[in-house]
Amino acid sequence: GKPLPPEQVAQVEQGFQCLYNGIDLAGWRVHDGLVGHWKPSDWRLVYDGKATGADKNLWSEESYGDFQLIVDWRWNGKYDKTTPRPVVLPSGEHAKNDDGTDQQIDVPIADSGIYLRGHSKAQVNIWQWPIGSGEIWGYRTDRNLSTENRAAATPAAKADQPVGKWNRFLITVVGDEVTVELNGQVVIDKCPLPGMPAEGPIALQHHGDPIEFANIFVRRLDAE
Repeated sequence: GKPLPPEQVAQVEQGFQCLYNGIDLAGWRVHDGLVGHWKPSDWRLVYDGKATGADKNLWSEESYGDFQLIVDWRWNGKYDKTTPRPVVLPSGEHAKNDDGTDQQIDVPIADSGIYLRGHSKAQVNIWQWPIGSGEIWGYRTDRNLSTENRAAATPAAKADQPVGKWNRFLITVVGDEVTVELNGQVVIDKCPLPGMPAEGPIALQHHGDPIEFANIFVRRLDAE
């Protein structure tokens, strides 16, 4: 299905700026290893998962402090290879079998994400895990953080659409706290990300898997 028409996406008078113009990669840092892999295709930004070079992610040229980000995304390839992934409890801990091993479910190998403020640990995940997308993996799995912080980095629900359907993130970053809405449902609510820089660029993550993005809009919240 097609994403929402632009007039339903973000009103310019609300202060949202378009980060993807549908024509080229203006506003993004592009090197030769990204060309032809991160590919403008009308309203879709299509990634084949095969960029080369030291950094295969697509980074914004501008940096952002406090901001809101709208990103539509969908899985657009063949994901016939599967891998076992843990069942994650609301606490962020892994569910256990009777013998103490992790409960696991086979899921398609499909992985990407959104990096916030230039920080790979501050990544809003896009994937096929049982836990759903929106998880902030680097913080959920950080044993140095409080149990409350790790639980906050764990999605409240799996709000993903089926493979091939469009999904929408609304990501809000204020101070060191991140809120993630996925398809209109709050899955991460004001999760503290200690150590996240005060500002930095946004990236669409390369993880070796094909994915499409669309309707990428950002609004600075600290401009006032």
